[in-house]
Order: sequence, then structure tokens, then C-alpha cells
Amino acid sequence: MPPRQSPTARQLRLGVELRKLRENAGLTARQAGEMIGANQARISNIETGRFGLSEQSVRTLAHNYDCTDEALIEALVSMATSRDRGWWEEYRDTLPPRFLDVAEMEHHAVALRVAQVINIPGLLQTPEHARSLFRQAVPALRPHEIEYRISHRIKRQAILYREQPPQYTAIIHEAALRMRFGGAEVARAQLDHLSKMAELPHVTLRVIPFDGTMFPTVGHGLDYTYGPVPALDTAQLDAAHGSELIDSVAQLTKYRLILDRMQEAALAPDASHDLIHRITQDT
Repeated sequence: MPPRQSPTARQLRLGVELRKLRENAGLTARQAGEMIGANQARISNIETGRFGLSEQSVRTLAHNYDCTDEALIEALVSMATSRDRGWWEEYRDTLPPRFLDVAEMEHHAVALRVAQVINIPGLLQTPEHARSLFRQAVPALRPHEIEYRISHRIKRQAILYREQPPQYTAIIHEAALRMRFGGAEVARAQLDHLSKMAELPHVTLRVIPFDGTMFPTVGHGLDYTYGPVPALDTAQLDAAHGSELIDSVAQLTKYRLILDRMQEAALAPDASHDLIHRITQDT
């Protein structure tokens, strides 16, 4: 079987975690290969997501890497043996790969926590609000490219409506609520949608008011997805050049702390809902 040309975010993450375990065990790729009857090149391709491996191979490597975290091992086995192709694969030839990575990451999350200072979180945007944002992209997007992005964004939101949805917490600064992207009518519809989403039992909205306390911020969107075990958490940072996925323990600890402090600076859910309602009336 030839190597994968475009490993998914999940396949890449599996390789990253196996490499971390190997390096923590102080073993070389050649030594790891001997454990499963493979050569050094094969291990290198596994660790870069270009080759898959069987359940038994995952367990053999984890055992020889002295991994005693059974929950992590089971999660890695699930990542290695899953053969499902998510809905996002239909966009592989029409959208940048990172769009697909984000959708896959969200799909497998057990919980999500996001923070936005300027924009409404993508999973809470209306189609018209999203359209107004994509129309401002630099370089400019062609009409059909905008529609692909809107379609993809709306399909991502399906995780909030499934039978067993993840817990979703959004921390939004008041500035983002007062932005009139798309004009007053689009802005009011977006705020109404936020209020309705906040009524879902698994959705929590917290607003940081202009007159609130100081808080740390990364200056751009921060999405934190919780995996089946803490080692598989992922932080996603939005920037002008695209999104960046982060999985290092030190960085994940940092971004959890940032989210904690932003949440401390935010109003309680009920007070946040009241503020959204007042801003809607003013829009």
C-alpha cells in the first residue's frame, strides 16, 4: 500500500502521540520497527501519518514504550482502526486542508471551549453573518468559494444538534457582539441566534463586558477541544495566515489557563444573556 498523500488531522495526531511515547521511552525508530517487524522508514512514515497500523501493532508499541495509561492506549487504538470517512472529506478538493482538520477535530471532541474577542465563534454563526465575513477575505474569494466555506461552516455546526452533543462553552467579548458585520439586520439576526443557542442545555455563553476586569488574550480566536483523554486535547489558534493546531503539553496548559482567566472575567450565563438581549435592542 503506498503512503498517504494527505493524512488527516486524526492520522497525523496518532503518529505524533506514538512518536512522543517512543521518544519518552528513549528508543530509536529502528528499535521501534524491530518490535513490529518493520524498518526504520516504516516507523517514520507511521509517525508522520503517512502509514496506518493495526490494533495489535499499536498495543505492541505502547507496551514496549512502557505506556501504562490504558485510556490513552484505547484512544490510540480507536484512532488507528477507525475507517469512517467524515462528511468533511467531500470538501478535500475544494477547501484548504486546515478546514477539514478543524471539522474532524471538532467531530471527535468530547467537549469544546472557545474564546473570541472580535468575531462570533464559527459554530454559532448564521449563514449570512459568515457570508459577510468571507466577503472580506484577503485575497478576495470568488462567489463559489464563499459558498463552499459557508456550507462547510454550517455542516460543522451539526455537532451541537446531534443526539449526544459535546459540552460547548463560548467566551465572547462584548466587542464581537457589537460588530455589525453585514449590516444591522444581519447583526440582529446573529444576536437572536446566539440567544437561542444559549438555551440549549449543552451550550454555555459567557460575555466579557467592556467594563469588566482585565484578562489575558491571545489576540485572535482560540478554540480548545477536549479529547477522550487529556493527552489528546488540541488547541486551535486562528490567524490571518490560517489556523494552527497545537498539541504540546506546555502549550495546552498555557491555553487552558488563558481560557480559565477569560472565563473568570466574563459575566455569568444569565447576566451574559441579559447583555446580549440589551445589545440586540440597541442594534
